[in-house]
Amino acid sequence: ACRMKQNDQNKNNTTERIQKVRSMWTLTVEMLTSLKKEKEVVDSVLEDYVNPCILDGTDVVLSVPGLLTYRVESNIHGFCTANLYEDGKLNFLTIIQLLNEALMTLRDEHCSCELKELHRIEDVVTSYKNALQVLNTKSLRRKQQHCELKCQSISRKQKIWELKWKTFLGQCPFNLIFKDDLVSSVLFI
Repeated sequence: ACRMKQNDQNKNNTTERIQKVRSMWTLTVEMLTSLKKEKEVVDSVLEDYVNPCILDGTDVVLSVPGLLTYRVESNIHGFCTANLYEDGKLNFLTIIQLLNEALMTLRDEHCSCELKELHRIEDVVTSYKNALQVLNTKSLRRKQQHCELKCQSISRKQKIWELKWKTFLGQCPFNLIFKDDLVSSVLFI
């Protein structure tokens, strides 16, 4: 029984591997099909019968910028520091590695620029939040002052009104009203 389970598992593993290989092969064929036009263009340039192109690099002069040279020389990732030319011909592997390093340098600079831009935006947002908080505090203070002034104004006007009535009636009209209410309530009892 154990051998049968093991055989079934081996068959399943083999089937999975075959399916993976088939899907990878399908992807490879699709990639080659999609690059067919590009391959034809390169082939037409290389197979030009009038002016045939030979990619040996004898007529090519490469100039490597100082920043890239410094980065390659100080790189701790084990970058291949082979010569660009071997026997008067371009060493394409070294050129590809050099171009790859140049692309990584550009990527790093771009990311650091984006990071600096992000920090700048964060600083602007923080300053706007602080300004908004200051404005909200000032607005609250003004509302409180306005309410206090209104309350003071109302109480002052009420005192003036009561004083006027006292001078005319000899007492506050509220006292008259309450007195009449008291008198009438006493009379009804």
